[in-house]
Amino acid sequence: MVKVVSADLRAKIDIICREALKKATPSEAERQRTLKFTERLIEALRLELLRERLDADVQVEGSIAKDTWLAGEKDIDIFVLLPAEYDRDVFPKVLEAARRVSGGNCLEAYAEHPYLEAYLDGFTVDFVPCFRVKSTSEAKSSVDRTPFHTLYVKGKLNEQIKNEIRLLKAFMHGIGVYGAEIKVGGFSGYLCELLTLYYGSFLSVLEAASDWRKGEVIDIEGHYANPEDARRIFKGEPLIVIDPVDRGRNVASAVRVNRLHEFILASRLFLEKPDIRFFYPETLEAYSVDELLQAMDSRGSTFIFLKTGPIRAVPDILWGQLFRSQRALINLIEQFNFEVIRSDVWSDEKSTNIFLFEISSRFLPAVERHTGPPIEKIDDCRRFLEKHSASELILSGPMVNGDRLVVERRRRYTDITSLLRDKLSNGGRNIGVASLVSKAFLESLEVLVDEEIREFYVSNSDFALFLTRYLKGKPSWLL
Repeated sequence: MVKVVSADLRAKIDIICREALKKATPSEAERQRTLKFTERLIEALRLELLRERLDADVQVEGSIAKDTWLAGEKDIDIFVLLPAEYDRDVFPKVLEAARRVSGGNCLEAYAEHPYLEAYLDGFTVDFVPCFRVKSTSEAKSSVDRTPFHTLYVKGKLNEQIKNEIRLLKAFMHGIGVYGAEIKVGGFSGYLCELLTLYYGSFLSVLEAASDWRKGEVIDIEGHYANPEDARRIFKGEPLIVIDPVDRGRNVASAVRVNRLHEFILASRLFLEKPDIRFFYPETLEAYSVDELLQAMDSRGSTFIFLKTGPIRAVPDILWGQLFRSQRALINLIEQFNFEVIRSDVWSDEKSTNIFLFEISSRFLPAVERHTGPPIEKIDDCRRFLEKHSASELILSGPMVNGDRLVVERRRRYTDITSLLRDKLSNGGRNIGVASLVSKAFLESLEVLVDEEIREFYVSNSDFALFLTRYLKGKPSWLL
């Protein structure tokens, strides 16, 4: 485990943490504005629910309820707690009431059950129906646990712990691992709170994380007799943090392997060489067009951009569909022997979505080798010979190579753009492209190669930063 041993280093860390905490803590004006806005929403929703003749409690959850949110955060979670004897068929009434409160500027989403995401006065507000249960053992879905999470954390907070939580959240935000939403795949606010409560301070979390190994188990309430019991239950998960209010849930289940190890490395590096940029990185400047083209050309690879128009969905649904489609497209590309060096996805979540595939070469030779069965497999050899002896695709063979039959055949696709245009002409559902992305491909697919992305790069500053960041590769916190 990394230890902070130098008094000078400790003093430097303290100075940086004080500076970071000052920026991370909402001002009194921001606190009052946020709390008053939240209370107005709650009261308006209560009135609408009364009009629907629903017996319901309305309360704020999450970091707003616990006073652990970061300055500038604009996410509000409002829960509608319904009697447990109600059925889910009452949820549409709740959402209709929330829709009236939001003025229609919202999208309906679905996790385990529907909720509403609204965009009001610069805030993103989730209106979530759930059931009012006496314990988590009675929960009908995961969101029924959330009020218990709020109560658990609030019962252990004081002003110092709130400060430590904000430091951890700001650090994770700065290095890009904060947020359990699918786009990020990182550490939720609740997870940050639990880690801080367990280890006692921001620095203690970093010191412990510096020594984490895959499959680390953190069990605050001691639900399991030993870590191996938890590992058997949550097999294969990179980080296991047992929910204090529900032993059957891993609070860290959303954390992807990359995000976990980015946090581990950043924790080590901050303790060795502290810098405010871990919390608040310097603003990245996008490449000029000439710098962009030079950076792309210097790699000697081919950049393929699949560009589509809008996909109307809340962010978690959108990014889930984008990532699922990305995996399907990588499988397709590699199936036809093109080498994917790296891939990424960009979306403005409104009008444009882009899949990026960096390929070692756009073109492949016309000939490819296809290896058949071992000579000792009599029936397999007979079928192989029958299939390939008279095929017009065969350029050479069948022939014996070592102990196997082989042929050299004409490759079906020598240009990756032909492959993608052909396989996506019907939307790509048959190769695993997700439904909403497939629809966008059918309506508006563009296949752009290398410098053909130039026009969009110039017109969209957010995409320009994305592509610059991709080409630079090095995280801002890797000083």
